[in-house]
Amino acid sequence: MADSSFDIVSKIDRQEVDNALSQTAKEVATRYDFKGTGASIEWKGEEAIEITASADDRAAAVLDVFQGKLVKRGQSLKILDAGEPRQSGQQSKIGIALKEGISSEDAKKVSKLIRDEGPKGVKAQIQGDELRVSSKKRDDLQAVQQLVKDQDYDFAVQFTNYR
Repeated sequence: MADSSFDIVSKIDRQEVDNALSQTAKEVATRYDFKGTGASIEWKGEEAIEITASADDRAAAVLDVFQGKLVKRGQSLKILDAGEPRQSGQQSKIGIALKEGISSEDAKKVSKLIRDEGPKGVKAQIQGDELRVSSKKRDDLQAVQQLVKDQDYDFAVQFTNYR
């Protein structure tokens, strides 16, 4: 019998992030407490978002609305790397970078966890920015998924290609 396997990845659903950004922009444009604050949220290139407002607290409020929209769309807040509000002339700006992929050191941590605490006979291989986990028993794979879910990593974790 062939080994069963799955991949541990950290991917961003760009469509959902874009939808959350659009909804946030629409809400900011119509909400009374944002009137006259010059508050806006927009893409800055492919991997970054920028929030602009007249004051730090207004920019932070826009970030809060955006995070709420992401959660409602089933996205982890761990994909966001939001900076501190910074002054730019008369405006306050917050830069947000999107984090995708598992770094090699994070992959090594997950791999070590699976080796040390996972069921025997489970193998984890690092493949670029993802991790392939394989075993002869599907029950062992499900135990590994639960083990990884229970950890609190600083990146979003998804399981794909379960076969």
